[in-house]
Amino acid sequence: MSAVNHFVHGPLTPVLAYVMSCMGSMLGLRLTAQAHASRGASRMRWLLGAAISIGGTGIWVMHFVAMMGFEVEGTQIKYDVPLTVASAVVAIVVVGTGLFLVSYGGGRVLALLGGGLLTGLGVASMHYLGMYAMNMSAHVSYDRRIVVASVLIAVVAATVALWFTLRVKRAVWITGAALVMGVAVSGMHYTGMYAMLVTVDAEPSAVAGADALDFLVPLMTVISLITLTMLLMVILSPSEQELHEDAELVARLELRRRATHQQQTLPTPPTAPVPPRQRPVRPQPIFGAPVPEPQPTFGTPGSPHHQGFPQQPTRPQTRRR
Repeated sequence: MSAVNHFVHGPLTPVLAYVMSCMGSMLGLRLTAQAHASRGASRMRWLLGAAISIGGTGIWVMHFVAMMGFEVEGTQIKYDVPLTVASAVVAIVVVGTGLFLVSYGGGRVLALLGGGLLTGLGVASMHYLGMYAMNMSAHVSYDRRIVVASVLIAVVAATVALWFTLRVKRAVWITGAALVMGVAVSGMHYTGMYAMLVTVDAEPSAVAGADALDFLVPLMTVISLITLTMLLMVILSPSEQELHEDAELVARLELRRRATHQQQTLPTPPTAPVPPRQRPVRPQPIFGAPVPEPQPTFGTPGSPHHQGFPQQPTRPQTRRR
């Protein structure tokens, strides 16, 4: 008989786990949108932040918040510290690998499917590694069919999540996508937990490991604080639309600067020389020859031959006798 109880505190732990999954997914999608608008090292930093948000908060923290409501009657549950930390590292690494494959794969279908398969298998590995980290005085077994179903859910959920990181840009769509991702991650978790069959030992023994309140709560608090810090970074950072507008403004200013520089460096076209004013050529006198003086032309005023000289009066002629 299985002595498992997943809802010790009622709906509190599943609701809180779903909220944490949605918050991590929403922040991760926002960080990936910021990464797609960046280049170089800045892009890698945004993707790393998205991996921590989705893998750390959206998946790992969600898993162990839900585990706070998990109880096995008749035995105490403690956690193996190295295995629990390793499960967190696995979640962040596999999500980060999938994000890098999809982001630098140019949105190709092969890169999306490969990244989704790798990330889904990694998320399922994290889930069962976290369950294996539980120490209890009991025998644990799994229903293989339900385990396979949980792995398929993880692969599909990871592929859809990576597709969201490529297509979702606006705040409204990011919120909707985060709600869907929260349902997928929570569904995968409780499907995997449903596959667990626990039989308590007849004679309970001492259980080694760290208590959940002494170990998990501080670790989840640290990861949540990191998530809140990244959330503040996203809020203070310019959005993708603002970065696009700034890039267009810089491009226009650069084009204007180049045009001004070309106008200043181009040689001035040569101007045609102005021909000197030509004077009328006068005939040169022959050496030794007298230069004829201009003779006035007499005529009546108004005639075409009148040159303005005064007309001499004529004397009447008398005849001699």
